[in-house]
Amino acid sequence: MDLIALNRGLSIRDAISEARAVLHLPLPVTGTVTTAMAPKGSPEACRRLFAASKPLPGTLAERYLAKRGIVLSYPEPALRFHPRCHRWEPSGTISLPALIAAVTDDGGHVSGLHRTWLSPDGDKAALDDPRRAMGHLLGNAVRFGPVGPVMAAGEGLETMLSLRQALPLLPVVAALSAAHLAAWTFPALLRRLYIVCDADPAGEWAFARLSSRGHAAALAVLPLRPRRDDLNSDLMVYGLMALREWIVPQLAAGDAATFLPCR
Repeated sequence: MDLIALNRGLSIRDAISEARAVLHLPLPVTGTVTTAMAPKGSPEACRRLFAASKPLPGTLAERYLAKRGIVLSYPEPALRFHPRCHRWEPSGTISLPALIAAVTDDGGHVSGLHRTWLSPDGDKAALDDPRRAMGHLLGNAVRFGPVGPVMAAGEGLETMLSLRQALPLLPVVAALSAAHLAAWTFPALLRRLYIVCDADPAGEWAFARLSSRGHAAALAVLPLRPRRDDLNSDLMVYGLMALREWIVPQLAAGDAATFLPCR
């Protein structure tokens, strides 16, 4: 460009324009480039919302989990916080702080999101349905820990994070509902599956369906049952040590030593 400008007596800017015309290059894009909106509820919309959220430490979402007895031993990349997460109401769109959980497929790609809207004091927001999921959920789940030959699967976030408290080295997934738990896709590495059963008809139905599929896939399947309605209730009522003492006898031989924290 310097030589062209010198030979033709042009400024650098004019030399670039002349070179572009000679080479038939397109004009540069000027002004603001707008990004197309992702379709509502699509995996792309989920990925954008997750990227716009922030890590959990020091947030209202961390306080919410602590109120449920859940104090994370390790960072959980699947969990984030959004200070102004939109939700549609008949009266219009509102924005509230929310715990954001990424639903991922077998390849680790975000396919959906679960949102728990929160009140300023760290409880669930006073809404008819403070939890909502979006995206492609079928067969996928919120994952805590890497895929391995031994895993646990259950319904709720708080339920599976309670198990993660008791056995922090055991990989677990939260399918978010009984129907999605029954349809969860088994990872290729999986050999033994613990199914965390909520103590209600939907939980028993999901256990029956998923265990039947597991046996058909030649997996070893074992139930993990709570004392009360679910493991988070057990954690909140009895405490962490009592929850651990309840769970350990339900494990296969050797798994307690493998998945309990080092002492």
